[in-house]
Amino acid sequence: MPAAHILIAGGGIAGLASALALARRRHRVDLFEQAVAFGQVGAGIQLGPNVTRRLQSLGVWEPLVRVAARPEALVVRSASGGREIARLPLGNAMLRSYGSPYLCLHRADLHTLLLAAVRGSGAATLNTGVRIADAVARDNAVCVSSTDSRAWEGDALVGADGLWSTLRSRVVEDSPPRPTGHTAWRALVAQSALPPGLRSTQISVWLGPRLHAVAYPVRRGEALNVVVLAEAAPAGDARDWDQATSLGALQMATGRTCAGLQALLEAMPSWGAWALSDRPPLTGPEQMACERVALAGDAAHPMLPYLAQGAGMAIEDGVALAEALGGGDSEAVPAALARYAAARWERNARVQARARRNGEIFHATGLVRMSRDAALRLLGARLLDQPWLYGA
Repeated sequence: MPAAHILIAGGGIAGLASALALARRRHRVDLFEQAVAFGQVGAGIQLGPNVTRRLQSLGVWEPLVRVAARPEALVVRSASGGREIARLPLGNAMLRSYGSPYLCLHRADLHTLLLAAVRGSGAATLNTGVRIADAVARDNAVCVSSTDSRAWEGDALVGADGLWSTLRSRVVEDSPPRPTGHTAWRALVAQSALPPGLRSTQISVWLGPRLHAVAYPVRRGEALNVVVLAEAAPAGDARDWDQATSLGALQMATGRTCAGLQALLEAMPSWGAWALSDRPPLTGPEQMACERVALAGDAAHPMLPYLAQGAGMAIEDGVALAEALGGGDSEAVPAALARYAAARWERNARVQARARRNGEIFHATGLVRMSRDAALRLLGARLLDQPWLYGA
């Protein structure tokens, strides 16, 4: 049976992972990216064993380990006092438990290696400078047209066009993404530019009232990614992930933190801010696929970054999509997309819900905060580990 022709809207992590997984199954892929060229964008990301295991299956393991950092541990501290509350061994411990490591890297590096793999697959055509104007699903095909009057026809369409997806409405009608009132302040610095006491080979998390901060190595450990998440919203476009801001604005939102964290924040050369938005957790497979149109990544299930799984779920989606389609022909596509949605929606919904819950726990105040810290001191690694997530 001939392979299917799949159209993919969006050239980010979800789109490229889907394109690569499908190309490895010998499906023909047309991917559309609205930018005129693929660019180096984004910030640091964490990839748990559930994700690195799937990236191995996509044949990008060697370029991945060349650009990634492998943190030794995840250490949780108080943002106000700086004392250690809990610790989760990573490194070899994750490899022993889950068969794949926990890695940290820059999003642009992951994007670059996925893009190179898609280009090298020989089964995908990358179309840049294409802004989708319309998509019409028929009984046996999907037709996509661009704002400059070009058109393509395929057996299925995958909307991987992010949080503000224009193709989401082809699957589910709902309201725009919801502003959360939370902001992520982000910074990146070469470790060589930091005093030795601020350099790190681990993931450090500081928990405080209505805020938390995270720092971890990326780019083979040569750079340090720092993120502060606080319940404060900056002015500006919610779609701009990198609004210009300052240390002063960050300190106004967070207040004074412990000396160690404060020194790290002050050592950053510059800061960008991103006002976070999300959607409610998925409630059924019909929110991920309808006939010959499917959604992947943030277009289907945007989530807060409090479980560090946004990119991970997008990659899982791509692998699952290719598995559902198998090597089937165009007539089998609607049933395959239904299988994909059925296989993915509950896991994605669980991660969405857990990320929201983590935000409440991380930012807790008063007695809840005291109870959280006591539980972490007592049960540390057991609470921080996520077998249901990393082992699947």
